[in-house]
Amino acid sequence: MQTSDSKPGWAERPEVGQRIRYVLYVICGLLVLAELVVHRHTVMPLERVPAFYAIYGFISLVGVVLVAKLLRRGVSRPENYYSKDENDAS
Repeated sequence: MQTSDSKPGWAERPEVGQRIRYVLYVICGLLVLAELVVHRHTVMPLERVPAFYAIYGFISLVGVVLVAKLLRRGVSRPENYYSKDENDAS
């Protein structure tokens, strides 16, 4: 959080975010190349599919998000849950 007279921190500068994004893209590219070159010792035939773990991880992430949405419906409270009701006797 910054005040009106302070300079933004190093993490708030746009060029730092662009550099971090570029480094992450390079790492992802190197991992894709490594998957094509490195021999994996698989147990199940499905594991031989290129990018199997990336696809599996993405599907798992989507599943967790969908379960969280369902769970939110069950445990959420109305917006005024903690406010006192005008008709409340206590």
